[in-house]
Amino acid sequence: MSGPEKDSKKDDFDRELRRLEARIEDLLESCRQLKDENRSLRQRQENLVSERAVLLQKNEQARANVESMIGRLKGMEHGA
Repeated sequence: MSGPEKDSKKDDFDRELRRLEARIEDLLESCRQLKDENRSLRQRQENLVSERAVLLQKNEQARANVESMIGRLKGMEHGA
């Protein structure tokens, strides 16, 4: 292999290496972004689960209050 031919192959190799390095950097950045998004989505899910629990508790309390009122109304109806 002569000098220019060897230089050409080395240049090709260097270009390919730079291309692969750039691709790896892109993949690492994508990975970082996905981790951040995943963390954010998990936090949002936790918040929604907590909010749901609070709403279920409020709903149960409201149902109990309505049942209590109905019972009192029926008691008043029978007492009248």
